[in-house]
Amino acid sequence: MRSYEILVGVSAGIAAYKTCSLVSRLRQNGFGVSVAMTKNATELIAPKTFEALSGRPVLVHLFDERRDAIPHIEPARRADVFCIAPATANVIAKAANGIADDFLSTLILAFSGPLILAPAMNCEMWRKPAVQRNVAQLREDGVIFVGPEEGHLACGENGVGRMSVPDVIFDKICQTLSGIK
Repeated sequence: MRSYEILVGVSAGIAAYKTCSLVSRLRQNGFGVSVAMTKNATELIAPKTFEALSGRPVLVHLFDERRDAIPHIEPARRADVFCIAPATANVIAKAANGIADDFLSTLILAFSGPLILAPAMNCEMWRKPAVQRNVAQLREDGVIFVGPEEGHLACGENGVGRMSVPDVIFDKICQTLSGIK
């Protein structure tokens, strides 16, 4: 059986702590896992945490002399599936509009396989027409969404905006991989 490569993107949502469990589960199930984080996400979870869980260096800076000459292309070419969890309103907007101004958003444009987004944000943000337009555009473009769920949010409110649990995201990744020849 072929070993699949999963690229996991982590943006700056408080739900990033859940992504640690996702990365751990992927690796425990034999997947190769590379993690790319936004600079702001590193304020919530240290890259060393994801390095320990994935067994690989974490990708944060677009221009890092330790990496290949074209660092935003190689991880995108190697991955079978790219999953961004949490996917903030900011990352969703960048993906929908082709904006590539950091490592994570550049990887989105360089990646040609199945892209899975697990949104996480305040319920008021999720309901904004601009966010819904971006989500509709990405769905039309073939992007796969997991969630968001309804429930208690980090801000103390209840509503739609909670990131799906890692098991649900893991299952969606496996389901997506089953469709790859």
